[in-house]
Amino acid sequence: MEFVFVVPREALFPESYPHGFQPFGTGPGTADAGHFQRVVETQGFFVERAYAERSPHLKQVIPYGVIAVDGRVLVVKRTKRGGDARLHDKYSIGIGGHLEPHDLRPEHGRDPLPAGTRRELEEELVVRGVYEVRPIGWINDDSNPVGAVHVGVVQLVHVTGSVEIREQEQLEGRLSSLEELGALLDRGADVETWSKLLVPRLGELLHQPMAAQT
Repeated sequence: MEFVFVVPREALFPESYPHGFQPFGTGPGTADAGHFQRVVETQGFFVERAYAERSPHLKQVIPYGVIAVDGRVLVVKRTKRGGDARLHDKYSIGIGGHLEPHDLRPEHGRDPLPAGTRRELEEELVVRGVYEVRPIGWINDDSNPVGAVHVGVVQLVHVTGSVEIREQEQLEGRLSSLEELGALLDRGADVETWSKLLVPRLGELLHQPMAAQT
């Protein structure tokens, strides 16, 4: 039986059903990173995945890592050998997955995101060098059944070195410029919804100063 980490929708979004990417910050049009973390730590819990998938009043929290190397972004496509058929043959700029009970580590208290982020990166990628992780916002899309039960914690993963796909039977990947990503959308490629919402914001996000979190 598989268990995943969820937060009640009303705890995250008590006043609205927000759509799209919301950056963390302190100015107008930004989200409070501290508030988001407190909600995750105080209101989150684990439930059976099968129940979570049919329960829109719960949001499964997904670390969604954007891998940046020398100004380029890793684009992956999930093959038909991947686990979730809903994502087969779709392009994505996000590396991540569900948070699991063993992602709760004593050094992080009740926040499973740091350990879950590292685990997902190490499961799907081979990073030769060092990387820094910075949470940059959340992403939400209730327009489809998959998005209705998930919320993404978008994290910029800046790699100094090289990146390779570890799960080559399940993933294909390459580094792309922002121009190439824009062209991918323009030609109508099958890009997953979260990535479609995030790509237009990458220019500003990639050039923000990094605060190292390894």
